[in-house]
Amino acid sequence: MSTQDRPLSPHLQVYRWQWTMAYSILHRATGVGLGVGTLYLAWWLMALAGGAESFATVSDFSGSLIGRLLLFGWTWALFYHLGNGIRHLFWDAGKGFELDTAAMSGHFNVAFSVVATLALWAIAYAAA
Repeated sequence: MSTQDRPLSPHLQVYRWQWTMAYSILHRATGVGLGVGTLYLAWWLMALAGGAESFATVSDFSGSLIGRLLLFGWTWALFYHLGNGIRHLFWDAGKGFELDTAAMSGHFNVAFSVVATLALWAIAYAAA
């Protein structure tokens, strides 16, 4: 087999899909989402400094259905990325590399992120 016929690096066609692959992709996607969500935070801070009228605009958007869905998704991304970051810290220490353990910790992280997001939003609505 000549070197021209071989792929230059392993590709998704070579590997069987696994949960850890999905969780890795999701970790990267939530990182991007958190970066984009930081633009909302900057908008909110500028509106806060800009006065009552500009802050009312941000508050109206945040209270709309789209605004709440974006904030809910941002909250979930924050918890998922946090939990997966802690998972990676364990991996950096050499723990949890067994296939069953890696899959289980990934499943646990998804459950943690959903429960933590729902709990935070329930507390926020109860306090309002």
